[in-house]
Amino acid sequence: MRVIQLRKNRVVKVSVCALMFVPLLYLLYSKSNEKFLRESSPLQRRASGDRTPILVDGYGNFEPPDEPERTGPGEGGKRHELRPDQENDAKESLSKYGMNMACSDEISLDRTIPDLRLPECKHWDYPTDLPDASVIIVFHNEGFSTLMRTVHSVINRTPPQFLKEVLLVDDFSDKEDLKSKLENYIERFGSKVRLIRNDEREGLIRTRSRGAREAHGEVIVFLDAHCEVNKNWLPPLLSPIYNDRTTMTVPIIDGIDHSTFEMRPVYEEGHHFRGIFEWGMLYKENDLPSREVRARAHHSEPYKSPTHAGGLFAMNREYFLELGAYDPGLLVWGGENFELSFKIWQCGGRILWVPCSRVGHVYRGFMPYNFGKLAQKKKGPLIVINYKRVIETWFDDKYKEYFYTREPLARFLDHGDITEQLKLKEKLNCKSFQWFMDNIAYDVTAKFPELPPNIHWGELRNIATQSCMDTMGVAAPTMMGMSPCHGFGNNQLIRLNAKGQLGVGERCIDADSLGVKLVFCKLGSVHGPWQYDEKTKVLYHQLKRKCIAVDPQTNHLSLLSCDPVNTYQQWQFKEVHPRW
Repeated sequence: MRVIQLRKNRVVKVSVCALMFVPLLYLLYSKSNEKFLRESSPLQRRASGDRTPILVDGYGNFEPPDEPERTGPGEGGKRHELRPDQENDAKESLSKYGMNMACSDEISLDRTIPDLRLPECKHWDYPTDLPDASVIIVFHNEGFSTLMRTVHSVINRTPPQFLKEVLLVDDFSDKEDLKSKLENYIERFGSKVRLIRNDEREGLIRTRSRGAREAHGEVIVFLDAHCEVNKNWLPPLLSPIYNDRTTMTVPIIDGIDHSTFEMRPVYEEGHHFRGIFEWGMLYKENDLPSREVRARAHHSEPYKSPTHAGGLFAMNREYFLELGAYDPGLLVWGGENFELSFKIWQCGGRILWVPCSRVGHVYRGFMPYNFGKLAQKKKGPLIVINYKRVIETWFDDKYKEYFYTREPLARFLDHGDITEQLKLKEKLNCKSFQWFMDNIAYDVTAKFPELPPNIHWGELRNIATQSCMDTMGVAAPTMMGMSPCHGFGNNQLIRLNAKGQLGVGERCIDADSLGVKLVFCKLGSVHGPWQYDEKTKVLYHQLKRKCIAVDPQTNHLSLLSCDPVNTYQQWQFKEVHPRW
């Protein structure tokens, strides 16, 4: 018995030692493995099958040498001012192109630009066997020098082994210098630059899908036709796709002034933002949530974003086509960024913004061309029709109502047949929009809460003057005005929600001692101070304790002591149904 007892004690002691020793071995292994990953050469790590970028002490493997300083118009991304005698040329080109082409034409196509990346970006080693890419540039009546500067910057600042081609896709341009002059010019690039042309106007969305189908690269990178890529811009976009083919990567966009072509950052240095939206489907951006900050080891690493602005991104070509490319029912442009974003996230992919990839982009002063015959195919505002098509495909019923609350007239628009889109959604086994809001776009409602229903919406007509409250086409902050009622909505489409908020589009209506104003809505709130009395027809400001009135002489809107029998203080909401 004693022998058995001794053996039992010995077994217990051995077991205890083992329990203490195994975790110690694990810690030693983890530390040594961590040391190997940190100290081993990139080649050793690549040999071990590691496909992730590595932060190194020296410059990264694709980091180019510094560009020599140059002098001349616009060099270093600096602003270029034209002479006073060129003012007419500048105005003419602004009206024709939405940007100062007279200025652009004086700037070298190979100009230098400032390196706006985070300092850490210079120290990443990327896999040497990244996939090659087709850079697709769609254009319609683009200025020649901005188009070619885009091409030159891609050729100059891209490792050649990863640039399969630059594919120019002409959406039926009619400007003379985009015909034989363009064809002759790109011959200098040989097979690196190809040009294909549409036989009729198709719009940005469909033309991009055509570019994807005709591209030769494993990855497709879409750029607008007025961009300048920065140093080492492509490897950071390719690397996440190399690791996961269902990834979309998005560069950080810097601004190029449409008048002087000065390049400068859009975002505050060191701060990260990501793409979101409000319920009228306007694109917005938000600070990177702490959850995403904590998920990364380094400040310059890519991070998740619910959506993107739409113009510039990279994807695996086959994956883009497997997702159906862009919905072919979307016309011209608008909403395609949301359609692709929701489709990617809900159907198993992901979107990453990439801080180490920087691309300069000219923001036009205005859109210099119309939609032509494409606009005749649909009745009503094309962009809102696109939005409706997207939300009817990808939103759950609950979230569809938020869109229609924000855009009441969208209920009456024909968004076309979405049968094929719904079949694709089912085929790909896509998740619900609620899943997307809970797991990916969880920060949207902090700025743009779920909307209470509208109590009233439509034109807001004054009983005495029979005219309607109107924004007068002026952006907030501004004074509201009065004008003849036209029945088309737009600047006269007023909404009063169940929480007392009076709104027009994404803006709100408030009042002070100066009068009734169009203001920015308070972020994170759907509440307002207004109360409408169905019986007396007055609009009462609950904080000021006064009512909106029209001055019979000046038509000025102001707050006065409430007088329910004064018809200049009486208002009537009337729903509008435009005959598009």
